[in-house]
Amino acid sequence: MTLTVSFSVFMHVRVVLLWMAFALMLAGQSSAQAPHVYSLSGDVAGTHDPSIMKEGNTWYVFATGKAPGGGQFAVRCSNDLEHWKLCGHVFDEIPTWIHERSPGTKDLWAPDVSYVNHEYRLYYAYSLFGKNTSGIALAVNKTLDFASPDYKWIDKGLVLESKTEDNFNAIDPNFIADKKGNGWLCFGSFWDGIKMRRLDADGMLSKSDPKLYSLARRAKPEDAAPAPPNLPPNWQAIEAPFIVRHGDYFYLFTSWDLCCRGLKSTYKTMVGRAKEVNGPYVDETGKSLADGGGSELLTANSRWLGPGGESLLMDPKGPDLIVFHAYDATTGKPSMQISTIDWTGGWPHAALGTQ
Repeated sequence: MTLTVSFSVFMHVRVVLLWMAFALMLAGQSSAQAPHVYSLSGDVAGTHDPSIMKEGNTWYVFATGKAPGGGQFAVRCSNDLEHWKLCGHVFDEIPTWIHERSPGTKDLWAPDVSYVNHEYRLYYAYSLFGKNTSGIALAVNKTLDFASPDYKWIDKGLVLESKTEDNFNAIDPNFIADKKGNGWLCFGSFWDGIKMRRLDADGMLSKSDPKLYSLARRAKPEDAAPAPPNLPPNWQAIEAPFIVRHGDYFYLFTSWDLCCRGLKSTYKTMVGRAKEVNGPYVDETGKSLADGGGSELLTANSRWLGPGGESLLMDPKGPDLIVFHAYDATTGKPSMQISTIDWTGGWPHAALGTQ
């Protein structure tokens, strides 16, 4: 009888422990929030290379190229992340100094908005398609609110340029502060990949640290196709860097393969992480991004092609967001997309909509 009771007690305890373990597993799973894809309406079509920022109760998205009503860098506004309207642009026209340095430039590219030292900073690029004779410039503003009397973008001019003899391309800028609050400028496209330079407090290149840091590049495949006429080879396609800090790591997001080709767009969003802002960055398998590594975050589906040109908003009062463009799988036209980010397991997870 004693042996029977002891065995029964043992089995009961074992069952209870198994159920507790199962409940803990379910709790761990439920703590992971599946990425939420926002259903967008309003003036979202045509948004390319979106950069997002929040001021007060309003989200602002800046985008590449001419604004529908004229000017450069259309700005879209929303109070709920779903309903969007065009609310203005940054420049009435391309600054004269850019026309002088790059006469062929028709549009300004890849705006990157940040809030630093009590001002909004907009890094942006000028270039010619497929060329690395490019430049990155800076404009500043006290506010993003078009109705404020303090609203005025002041162009600070050239920050960095690349020339034909350089092995990098000075486009797609992104500002990031390191753990000590020092500013860095990440940039790059094709050629030898993603680069970084240290900044001074005024947002210009550091006078004390002239080093060009290399963060990520593509690996040349054995069957690499020859380069298209007057263009860099497609296998070098990595661009649109964006770095955020989350927990103990800096995360570098990039876009691989080809954008801006409508139904033939093959962009996908990749990611790696590092303990320090200037690397070394590795993917989930431990492969260095400098050697072609990268973990997939967003890839095409049957509804949307080429998700990329991303920016992120790390919001301490709400969900972290990734905003990007993707191409309609029927028309090939770009449109804005927004997803929340889930950081389960120390790596970001996001989603591409199906509507």
